[in-house]
Amino acid sequence: MDIQIMAIGNVTPDSFYAASRLSGPDSIVSWAQEAIEGGASILDIGACSTRPGSDPVDSADEWERLAPALEAIRGAMPDVPISVDTFRAEIARKAIEQFGPLTINDISGGSEAMYEVVRTYGVPYIWTLRGDLELPSQHPEMNDMDLILDPGFGFIGSVEKDYACLRQMDRLRDYGRPILVGVSRKSMIYKPLGLTPETSLTPTMALQLYALEHGATILRTHDTRATRDIITLYNQLCIS
Repeated sequence: MDIQIMAIGNVTPDSFYAASRLSGPDSIVSWAQEAIEGGASILDIGACSTRPGSDPVDSADEWERLAPALEAIRGAMPDVPISVDTFRAEIARKAIEQFGPLTINDISGGSEAMYEVVRTYGVPYIWTLRGDLELPSQHPEMNDMDLILDPGFGFIGSVEKDYACLRQMDRLRDYGRPILVGVSRKSMIYKPLGLTPETSLTPTMALQLYALEHGATILRTHDTRATRDIITLYNQLCIS
């Protein structure tokens, strides 16, 4: 089965998992190379923390962080697919115009301004559903956008709601779109177990395996090598 790995990198000082924080071109390129060697097929770069309780920086600061990171990766690995984790349409537009085709990973749930950017440039768009698995048929985005569906774990409202959504995510298969799942080291894992993001690798792998069994086709993760291993074993299980 063709399952993709999206590696998480953050050019922020306050992302919830410290090991994902990158600073400076050398650090960014080193992370990118390690992620690709570990099995990632797309690099997801965020320059504005969206963790619960965070205070997002303004768009100028977000761009000041993001642009050098994109330049460093494009310079070292020009053909590697990149995703930009942003909820701001103006950031998405500038990134595409300056650095070529990119996937836009928008955790906001969508906006008309963002839809316009995505349609204009014809780039893939990760639509974060925030737990709402019923996609209204009147949404034109279902027909004229290159959509990837993300249930939105961590942005649904509570650990209990995250798990209620996870139990029902099979329903997204009906839409015939790629399904991205990002549970890596999140509070839905470490809070019930009394852990921290740093000690949540093993349970992260458990939930990622569950997600694969229930329709995930892209896993967004901090740990590419471990994720590659569970995908390899999952594919062994699927051999008939």
